[in-house]
Amino acid sequence: MTHGVIKLTPQHQQTIFNHAESTYPNECCGLILGYMADGVKTIVEVIPTANAWNSEADNFAGDKTTHSTERRYAIAPQVMLQVQKSARDKSLSIIGIYHSHPDYPAIPSECDRLYAWQGYLYIIVSVQKGVAGDIKTWSLDNTHHFQAETLVAES
Repeated sequence: MTHGVIKLTPQHQQTIFNHAESTYPNECCGLILGYMADGVKTIVEVIPTANAWNSEADNFAGDKTTHSTERRYAIAPQVMLQVQKSARDKSLSIIGIYHSHPDYPAIPSECDRLYAWQGYLYIIVSVQKGVAGDIKTWSLDNTHHFQAETLVAES
């Protein structure tokens, strides 16, 4: 699987950073709308969503330890459906998900890998002591492991 280029405007990056900083020390999450052409994924809209992770999600996943929104994220299914319909009306698709890692690098965790879907782009932003910094993009390969994507800022 070849890994593509992701086009992200400074405004989209700022939206993600603002969301990540406002939810610190919890993880933020949101949806990414856009399209893919010639191996380039172009982000058209970034939609912050509520972090719907709860202990029932842990239990459903067979995870007997109790995690909180400080280390996990989930987007409610009804939010996914609502955004998907809205995207379709604009001739766009949900091409990915973003989330933050409070006081942790912008690299996927094992939990991120387990819950990730192939074909989606994953943007992770590291938030150190409340300040968003490093931002990286990832996608799953055919063996369900994350591979880094190339992030290109566009104006």
